[in-house]
Formats: sequence, structure tokens, C-alpha cells
Amino acid sequence: MKRIYLLSTEHLEDGLWFRDEEDFKVAMNYVAIEAARHPYVGVLAFILMSNHVHFVLKGTRKDVKEFVERFKHRYSIYYRKKYGVKQLLKHNGLDIKLIPYDDEAVEKAIAYTLMNSVVAGICAHASQYPWGSGAMYFGQPAVSGTRVKNLSARALKRLLHTDEDAIPGEWIIGQEGYILPHNYVDCKGVEALFRTPQRLNYFLNSSSKARKRLEYADSNLPAFRDQTILATLPDLLRSLFHKDTFGQLLPEEQVELARQIRFRFSADATQIARVCGITYAEAAHLLDSM
Repeated sequence: MKRIYLLSTEHLEDGLWFRDEEDFKVAMNYVAIEAARHPYVGVLAFILMSNHVHFVLKGTRKDVKEFVERFKHRYSIYYRKKYGVKQLLKHNGLDIKLIPYDDEAVEKAIAYTLMNSVVAGICAHASQYPWGSGAMYFGQPAVSGTRVKNLSARALKRLLHTDEDAIPGEWIIGQEGYILPHNYVDCKGVEALFRTPQRLNYFLNSSSKARKRLEYADSNLPAFRDQTILATLPDLLRSLFHKDTFGQLLPEEQVELARQIRFRFSADATQIARVCGITYAEAAHLLDSM
């Protein structure tokens, strides 16, 4: 029996799923591939964050779990080839919650998912975040791009980083370089659920994620995205220590790097741990040593 589920991966404590925009684009295409390969699974909403992902899917528990696990497996292969990191997500747990149809629980699950980018301080509204379905609902501007059928097999493989023949030819690849979510997200179903844009915004603004943002409004939200800090680290390491990686630093140099990241980017221990590839405890210890 098809039901609606919220599927959330565990947060990576000491690393990032996505180190740059190319990683996000590849992952967006992998979501599209799984949607094409699982036409019996309805994609209601999803979001790709720096160190975790969320999906709201409709289907059997077996099918929705397979959808996300196949996505993780596919992305892990890409990540290993690019960065040489094995088994990035093999032990990354997946939480699966059955969402009841009553008490507006489905609306709350979708709002919770879409608001992740806002509570992280990345954007002011869920529709502004490109790595998910936040911009898909209620009359967003018409999209333009290239239909899959108009690409050669070689060009499609280069775009998708894999051989794939399950993508419908009519699906559109946007100028951003990935298959647009409107091709496979059940926008009409979600719009029928919320009924009006105002009601969607009400749930976004009253979600548990929105309340968390209000609690942290003064100072605790990160000022920069993980990818922004990560992109500056090589220059920072070379200019300060004449070294190439965090692992090459002496203990006192690690403390200084943590201090530099903290004050240059207003980063907390959690964010420092992610961008440096260390545990939260190790990052907190570095900050305590300042």
C-alpha cells in the first residue's frame, strides 16, 4: 500500500556530501535518475543540504527506501571517483517516518523539508534554494533548457556522470546543468494539498524549522555556506602555514586554523568540523584551546 514517508539521512559530523556546486548538480541529476527508475514512487519534496538530505516520497516503504538507498549508492560512487573517499555513505543511517494523512502532518513534513535551507541561513525563503524542490510550487516562472532527447548519448553521459537510458526524452535540462525537478516532482499534488500559496507559506513560517531559526536569530546561524569556507581553505592553509591539507598541520596550527575560520566566517564548532573533516568533539577542543 502506498503511503507518504519522510526520509532523512543522518548528518555527517565530520565531512560534507557536497563540496562544490558541481557535486550538487550531479546529485540533482541522480535524484532525477532515481525518479525515472522508480515511476511508482511519487516525489513530493526534497532538499540536498551540505551534510544530509531529506525526501518526502509516496509509495510503499520498500520502494521509497530503495529510492533513497539507490541515490546514496550512486552518489557514493561518484564521490569516490572524484575525491578518492571510499564508503562515504555506507554507514550513513536513513531515518524513515510514516506520515499520517490527518492533523496536517503531510503539509508539516513538506514544510519541514523545504525550510532546511532557510534555517541554515542560506536563503530568506525556501523558493530561493536551488538544490531541491522549493521553487517548484504555485506558478513559478516557465522553465527553459534542452530536452534530454536532443542530447547525444555521449553528452548525456558526460552530464549525468553515468550511463543512463531511463530518463524520458521530454524531460528538460536547465541552463544550470541538471534535469529540472519540475519534470518529476508531483507539483500539482502538492499544490492541491496546500490549496493556496498563502497556506504553503503559513506552514513554512510555522514549521519546526522556522521556530528553530527564530530561536537562533541573534547569533548562532552560520554566516557562510560550508562550500564557501571549503573553497577558501587551500589558500588559507598555504598563506598561513605553507601546507596543503588540515592533516599536515601541527596541533598548534590546527588551533590557529580553527581560530581563523571562527573569526573570518563566524563559524561554530559544528561547521568547523564539517569543513575540516574532523569530529565535533575535536573541533570543540580546538576552539577551547584558543
